[in-house]
Amino acid sequence: FKNMALQIFYDMVAAAEVNSEHPLAKAIVEYAKSLREDAGLDSGRFSEAKKFEAIPGQGVYAVIEGKELLVGNRSLMIESGIIVAEDVTEHLQETEELARTGVLVSIQKEVVGVISISDPVKPEASAVISILRSFGVKSIMVTGDNWGTANAIAREVGIQDVIAETRPSGKAEKVEELQNTGLTVGMVGDGINDSPALVAADVGMAIGAGTDIAIEAADIVLMRNNLEDVVTAIHLSRKTFFRIKLNYLWALGYNVLGIPIAAGVLFPSTQFRLPPWVAGAAMAASSVSVVCSSLLLKYYKRPRVLESLQADIHSGSGVQV
Repeated sequence: FKNMALQIFYDMVAAAEVNSEHPLAKAIVEYAKSLREDAGLDSGRFSEAKKFEAIPGQGVYAVIEGKELLVGNRSLMIESGIIVAEDVTEHLQETEELARTGVLVSIQKEVVGVISISDPVKPEASAVISILRSFGVKSIMVTGDNWGTANAIAREVGIQDVIAETRPSGKAEKVEELQNTGLTVGMVGDGINDSPALVAADVGMAIGAGTDIAIEAADIVLMRNNLEDVVTAIHLSRKTFFRIKLNYLWALGYNVLGIPIAAGVLFPSTQFRLPPWVAGAAMAASSVSVVCSSLLLKYYKRPRVLESLQADIHSGSGVQV
């Protein structure tokens, strides 16, 4: 929106964003590096950022070459007292309608450009949401992104409940709000902004390719960076709890019947009584049977629908459940 050389623009933005762990910041830095490589410049050298500050859920602030930079969303600009012109707003709306994220850049308290970033939806996302729905699991999107982009992506993957423009603390508050209604809440995230919600959730699942902070905060780490593993984790946990309940039922029934017989409850009427060594062996057999039952989980197999989903993704077609 201002007459400024593209190379200089991206160099300054990358100098500010190189200190951030946000996925969008990393994307901007990588693009800036590619521009420098194309120009025959050193791709790893940017100006030093001074007074760097990461503003959770909004963006970053830094001083580059003596100039103040703000890189982030619209709310960051407004709260910083920076005027967002009408043409900038229109461009943002067009970007959001294309399911892209618009990152505003201001230099010296003036918006000079908008970076449009597209974060492709994982090919399995829509099918995974559908499978989770068939499991009785309700999916809610909670994101720090703008409403336009969030709604566009939600429509694409089949999510009906969307909460956008949420700060990290707001994500955790939403998790607690759902828990207060009596629901069991699982959170899937990969960024530093997801960490508070991952901690607050009953079960936090971090994507393996996410930030170290998110991985540390989560209860489960999905190592393959694939959303199919969310389905696998839920399915396996249900199988495990079913096995635990089955073991308790078996052990309870075994002892309810065995202990009275060993105590001689049948002796007055049938003259039958278990010898002590038989009672001891039966007790040991109870423990062995429970362990063997648990070991059957070793032969766990993923839901069949995931196998067909993987085949459909490789063939380039979709799948509905």
